[in-house]
Amino acid sequence: MTILSESRNFESASDLSQRLGLPFKNLALLTRALTHRSYVNENPDSLEDNERLEFLGDAVLDFVVGAWAYNRFPEMREGELTKIRSAIVRNDQLATFARHLNLGPALRLGRGEFSSGGRQRDGLLGSLFEAIIGALYLDAGLAAVEAFVHPLLDAAQEFVLDEIHDPKSRLQEWAQAEKMGTPQYITIGSHGPDHAKVFEVEVRIQGLTYGRGHGSSKQIAARIAAQTALEALGLSYK
Repeated sequence: MTILSESRNFESASDLSQRLGLPFKNLALLTRALTHRSYVNENPDSLEDNERLEFLGDAVLDFVVGAWAYNRFPEMREGELTKIRSAIVRNDQLATFARHLNLGPALRLGRGEFSSGGRQRDGLLGSLFEAIIGALYLDAGLAAVEAFVHPLLDAAQEFVLDEIHDPKSRLQEWAQAEKMGTPQYITIGSHGPDHAKVFEVEVRIQGLTYGRGHGSSKQIAARIAAQTALEALGLSYK
């Protein structure tokens, strides 16, 4: 098989839409989202490339991720919410989402981009994910984007929080330096159905409550509790 034919061996918009359960009415929009400018350069009769949809998708993702973080972490201050949003919408994390969804085989590339491994590059995969978000927003609206993106965000949240900072370690360092022992994390309640349960955790040092957090797992709630304790103590994050 030649490089040219390989570069045109891509998953169709129709197949991708069905595989991912995307509610596209206008598959031409999705096809455009999958089309890199290198493909258009070699196929002048094709649809325009995905760069305008990438621009739109970037803006939509900023809002969706920001709203998700605002609702998911009610105790967090603006600065920490900004860090979470930035960590999620950066290109390498979007490329991780694209790989998880196996979007690479659907990306339409020119021969040069294909032969240089474009379907595996973070830059192209992250941009592809944004373009698909832009197309989905135009075709089906914000609710469809949220339904598509939220499960990805939920799955990534613990990794993102760990990457930003570890407030439990910071709080333990402070408590030990003050000769106050080890912080204790106590689950004081939970609510919601089993598939969407929210836990409430307190962090106590020498029997006194220093912070409280809510989260979709006890680990996340404990991390938020430690974070609120640090804020109450006026301590900066490391």
